[in-house]
Amino acid sequence: MEEFVGGLWHRFITRQASRRHPEAAVRLDDVERLAGTLFRALGGDAGLRVAAASESTNAGRRRWLSRVAGTEDRVTHASRDQETLRLPPEIDLFAEQARNRDLYLWLIAQAATAPVDDDDWLLANQRATRDVLARYPGFAPRYRRLVAATLELRLPPERLPADEAATEQALRRALEAPGTVAALPSARRPPQPVPLWLYPCREVFDHRSHPRSATAPQGGAGESQDGRQRRRSARREDDPDGRDGFILPFRAESLLSWADYVKVNRALDDDPNDEAVKAADDMEELAISDGTGETASTVRFDLDLPSAAVDDVPLASGILLPEWHWKQRRLLKDQCSLVVLEPRDATPCPVPARLNRASQRIRNQFEALTPSRRWLKAQPDGSEADLDACVRAWTDRRSGRRHGEARQYLKCERRERDLACLVLADLSLSTDAHVSDDLRVIDVIRDSLMLLAEALSATGDRFGLYGFSSLKRDHVRFHRIKDFAERHGAVSRGRIAALKPGYYTRMGAGIRQSTRLLADQPNALRLMMILTDGKPNDMDHYEGRFGIEDTRMAVLEARQQGVRPFCVTIDHEGADYLPHVFGVDGFTVIRKPEELPTRLPMLYASLVA
Repeated sequence: MEEFVGGLWHRFITRQASRRHPEAAVRLDDVERLAGTLFRALGGDAGLRVAAASESTNAGRRRWLSRVAGTEDRVTHASRDQETLRLPPEIDLFAEQARNRDLYLWLIAQAATAPVDDDDWLLANQRATRDVLARYPGFAPRYRRLVAATLELRLPPERLPADEAATEQALRRALEAPGTVAALPSARRPPQPVPLWLYPCREVFDHRSHPRSATAPQGGAGESQDGRQRRRSARREDDPDGRDGFILPFRAESLLSWADYVKVNRALDDDPNDEAVKAADDMEELAISDGTGETASTVRFDLDLPSAAVDDVPLASGILLPEWHWKQRRLLKDQCSLVVLEPRDATPCPVPARLNRASQRIRNQFEALTPSRRWLKAQPDGSEADLDACVRAWTDRRSGRRHGEARQYLKCERRERDLACLVLADLSLSTDAHVSDDLRVIDVIRDSLMLLAEALSATGDRFGLYGFSSLKRDHVRFHRIKDFAERHGAVSRGRIAALKPGYYTRMGAGIRQSTRLLADQPNALRLMMILTDGKPNDMDHYEGRFGIEDTRMAVLEARQQGVRPFCVTIDHEGADYLPHVFGVDGFTVIRKPEELPTRLPMLYASLVA
């Protein structure tokens, strides 16, 4: 009975204290594509990605009813740094859905104008507000409506202590007349959150140079307890060395919570921690370590982790390739070592039985694209006489007409596409993931390469098949499946069937090596098709903006050498970053991965049409 009554009270007081409007909520997923387009259209950095912001503690003063109900203690601030524009995953502050959508648009415009590195939060937001209103006057009515609606939600100054009231009045002036407030009066409490402004990012600096373990479970996109996609702030921590467990003799201050790191050997404990997700939802920041525990395999999140230190020491072995340093805006020489791997244990095989019908259908379709022969009439030389031309010439002579150059031969001409295509497949560890109960990403890639190779061999076009993965910058693996001089057959089919998931995705190095191979081909049209399932990443600094910018520079280098790169991805988030890397017409996203094997040959046909 006590629990029943307590539950009734909790639901009642929470409902009374809530000022949210879930019926008018606008989610970031609904405006994500618009957010990226608008941000870049207003002059924002084209390389920034749009992501959901993480929650933080609300230290400002709350209403009495909110304190009793325990609500509004967490808040999600919009922010941006050099790599990411972070927006609230959901906005339901206002009763009108249009107003919540307007708040998203305003935050995007503010982020496109505000400087990244500005120490003064108050002045930076006021300057950004003035700049937006000056450059884009159409935002002015929307901004005034947002300010009026926001001020209605804030605690009035007359209900606050004197010091907080002065701060609140200054903030209200800064919102209504941007640029009129130089500094906030000092107060014992931070001000109430301002949803129309960008907040500084919580940076976690990590200067340790040791890499993460290649076998450690990696955090990824996942759902929290309420089923929503959230992004967490995180920091890397070292494993505690020496003794495991608690310290004896017992002291009360030795009790550790989830916020502290405890390494406990639970090899014999098969019971999962059902409270792990709930505990992580309550934390403002997660500490991630390279330990051997299995919690990371149960609790999976999208984490904002700081990159490891960049090692700029040039390498001296393997095929040395450069790498683009986007912060220094220069190409670093000899930064990657690439090793070409020859297949060893691949067994020659025919087309798998499950692909026979699709293979035969695709071969029949592509044989129609095979260049055909045609006879050219009235040629000055050729293999056979053109009877029609001969009769016309004899008639002209008998009628006394002057006859010009003799063109009385037939010439057989074979029209061929002057084309070379290189297919580069991502063989990273993520291809071991399942797309269905009985199908993995690597299986989809194998089937795609198998059918595409059958289609290209039917047309007679020259093509090569390669794959890549990486384990940091000194070990980029480049798999030769079929080179341009080799004839496609049972041997190359066996190599495709033997493909396995590798390590990570250092895509820039793979594209640069593929560009070198295509540059050696004498063909006029050189096409590079890249198959991938995710963003460029590696264990060292090659993640986030660094990997994306290096890949983009590798694509630009390929185009300068006459190579046309085209990316085919099954990453649902590909539309967020691929336009910046490959251009708006340089990629396609396959929403259903199982359709890739049959759609890839059709994509090739449309590209070379």
